[in-house]
Amino acid sequence: MTRSATTLAATATARAPYRATEGLLLAGAAAGPVFFASAITQMLTREGFDITRHPISQLATGDLGWIQILTFVTAGVGALALAAGIGRTLTEGTGRRALPVLVGIFGIGLIAAGVFTMDPENGFPAGTPDGPVAQMSWHSVAHSAAAAVAFTALAIAALVLCVRCARRRLVVPAVGSAVAGLVLLVPITPEYMSVQIAINGLVAFTWTTVLALTCRRAV
Repeated sequence: MTRSATTLAATATARAPYRATEGLLLAGAAAGPVFFASAITQMLTREGFDITRHPISQLATGDLGWIQILTFVTAGVGALALAAGIGRTLTEGTGRRALPVLVGIFGIGLIAAGVFTMDPENGFPAGTPDGPVAQMSWHSVAHSAAAAVAFTALAIAALVLCVRCARRRLVVPAVGSAVAGLVLLVPITPEYMSVQIAINGLVAFTWTTVLALTCRRAV
């Protein structure tokens, strides 16, 4: 019995790092679905919000803005967990150092984008004058900068993964990562800004979710 108990304890100890890595990757996989579940619910329920005029980030303004702020921070923490999980999983080959750092920058950028909010404008939140603000506030500038850095870092991460997969002759993930990276690098068009930002968010979080689940299978 003593030997059996010792063996079980040793097995549990040996498996602990794998369980920790799996937990980090699952948190990373959940970041995207949680973000969009929250954002879509708010889009459908908050008065005056129009995705063709208002970027998702503008949900962080008004009395209920704390919900989107928390959503940004939660997704950012999930991305940081994913970065840590990638670092534990990819121990060799192209991108083993760059990918965790780039995904980590994405996570920090999301947190900063939640902390620094946009200005109310274009009739949202309800009661806000229609039209853009005359001058952006410092926190709105910080929000835009944080978001730009976050998505640029993730675009580079996707292209790094594309190279890694191409070298291993993994055609589908290489092409998928290349497409994701290039989409995220397309310049924002002011006329379609809010819709393009939403599409970029969908592409970004789909890529991180697939990456997290792929790494989990490797674990």
